[in-house]
Amino acid sequence: MRIIIGGAGEVGFHLAKLLSNEMNDIVIIDMDKDKLAIIENSLDVMAFRGDVTSFKSLREAGVDDADMFISVTHLQNTNITSASIAKDLGAKRTLARISNPEFLHKENQFWFQKMGIDALISPEKLAADEIYSLVQQSAFNTMHPFAGGQLYLVGTTLDEDCKILDKQYKDMYLTTKGGDENLFTPIAIMRSNERGEYKTIIPEPDTDFRINDHVYFIVKKAGILEIYKILGKKQEYFKNVIILGGGSIGVKTSKLLKENKHNIKLIEIDRNKAFDLADEFNNILIINGDGRDGELLLEEGISDSDAFIAVTGSSETNIMSCLLAKSKGVKKTIALVENIDYIHLSQEVGINALINKKLLTADSIFRYIRQGSVMNVTGISDLDAEVLEFRIHENSTIAHKQVSDFPFEEDAAIAGIVRKNDGFIPTKDFIILPNDHVVVFSQANLISKVTKYFK
Repeated sequence: MRIIIGGAGEVGFHLAKLLSNEMNDIVIIDMDKDKLAIIENSLDVMAFRGDVTSFKSLREAGVDDADMFISVTHLQNTNITSASIAKDLGAKRTLARISNPEFLHKENQFWFQKMGIDALISPEKLAADEIYSLVQQSAFNTMHPFAGGQLYLVGTTLDEDCKILDKQYKDMYLTTKGGDENLFTPIAIMRSNERGEYKTIIPEPDTDFRINDHVYFIVKKAGILEIYKILGKKQEYFKNVIILGGGSIGVKTSKLLKENKHNIKLIEIDRNKAFDLADEFNNILIINGDGRDGELLLEEGISDSDAFIAVTGSSETNIMSCLLAKSKGVKKTIALVENIDYIHLSQEVGINALINKKLLTADSIFRYIRQGSVMNVTGISDLDAEVLEFRIHENSTIAHKQVSDFPFEEDAAIAGIVRKNDGFIPTKDFIILPNDHVVVFSQANLISKVTKYFK
């Protein structure tokens, strides 16, 4: 498949990385020669210096022969314009990254289709939806559904309350087995050493669990409460929530949480924007102030709040305000970060979850492109790994074979299977059949090889 990506920022880079792992013919266009040089040196893609809204540049990049044109610059109008031009020049399908979620309303889709744009992606909406799901699950800092919610990927950090500390993987199910089947399985552990270096561990029977390990599980819907039990936690409802930042993500998150009966306080530093928000929402308390001001947070009841969500345009402000909130006893803190290098900070400084809308966007676009055998995918950014959901066909290499026949045990694993809307955590002798949905954990460098087994 020939795919042209407009924009060599973090979204474009991560998307190109995902797609190049599958041996696609990738061209990435940008005017920034330094970004293009980094991409050429890091990935097996072709970098083309040019303006994504230029007919000449798009023709020279071969857009007339493209199966897909994806525009993911940071400018909404540039993306819409370039996708429309690309379709006019012959691209089979086009996708544009947008910032205004209003464009996603069903009644507005017709106008973009008339412009030649097949799909729109809103990073702000994706981030708000992710934050909403994390507020609903008090113990997790990662949560993603597969196969219509029959299986979930969840991530959490083990603390002193955890009941499996110093126990081995093979002993876990002596106390956590549900009936005659396993309700969950750990698929990866991120662990740091005394030098602060991180390594990824694929659990084996004798793998032990240690305090401060960050563990990712594939879990059946019925097993989520069992995860809470082994963590020594109770699922909590976060009634009182403070949101810092009145931009698109803050407003969208406020609406979602208010619809679920949460009490919301929204803090916005810009006076004019704060007054505009107060005029727009009569059921959300809008506060004009600086969320880094400890006295302001105390006055607004930070100590009585259950969750604090920082989604301003500054990663540093979001991180620092979350740390301040954590020091005042807030149970869950969530920070929006733009810099991917900050992802590991959640493990080191105690912020419960970090959201990167660029990675969410790239994963969402990847799902759209890979419609077919790949039904779903989500990145595990701090592990440089992916969890993918495949639909098995009669001629798939893995069809009619046992889970034990999967050849990538050291760096990939079959973690869950959904058959006729029923989820399974499979044993080694489980036979995979056509029409099954199989959830697979894979290190990023193996995705292309893993994918071949399910085509």
